[in-house]
Amino acid sequence: MSEQAPPYAGAVQSLADQAYDRVEELIVTLDLPPGHIFSESDLSDRIGIGRTPLREALQRLASEGMVRSMPRLGMQVTEIDATEYLDLLATRGVLDALLAEQAAHRATPAEREAIKDGIEEMISAAHAGDEHAFIQADREADRLMEQAAGNPWAARASGALHGHCRRFWMAHRHRADMTRSAALHAAVLHQVVEGNPENAGQASQTLIAYLTSFAKDALDL
Repeated sequence: MSEQAPPYAGAVQSLADQAYDRVEELIVTLDLPPGHIFSESDLSDRIGIGRTPLREALQRLASEGMVRSMPRLGMQVTEIDATEYLDLLATRGVLDALLAEQAAHRATPAEREAIKDGIEEMISAAHAGDEHAFIQADREADRLMEQAAGNPWAARASGALHGHCRRFWMAHRHRADMTRSAALHAAVLHQVVEGNPENAGQASQTLIAYLTSFAKDALDL
């Protein structure tokens, strides 16, 4: 992977990467809710990371559409746009299928073992009803998939979309079936572990179809 690609388990993260992960987590879990306005200094104090690496992280989040600059006010967490979200899912579907197919073909034995562990963590979190653990397991599974695929271009594009999807899920989790979602995610990962590119791509498309149905239901469309 290139140096610009997202860090993976075991990688040494820069302060900017750490700041990105921490702020994205706050946004995804709605601790920083849509529309919230904040200052760099307050957020720096909150996460315990200096303003220079935080500013770099915020620039990355702004490029991904998670935050925007508000002149003379600070930064604002973006709202969730219903119409744009459905387009986002359609785009994610194409990228995720590609990544799943490539990961199934290219993953190393060590990566397949790590993905197997990720399946267990996600299923366990879902059965326990632990939303935050489920979100974290989903995030790590995405990273492992991107790493195994060995396609930094698709990984960067897809990674930016996954954060929005996790945030949407958290915002509408009262309508979600976490166990079913975990099972569909696990189906994709299982095909990657087994080395079946075609099946991995199809399982990914099935997952996106479910997420699209869930989004339409949540938005009453």
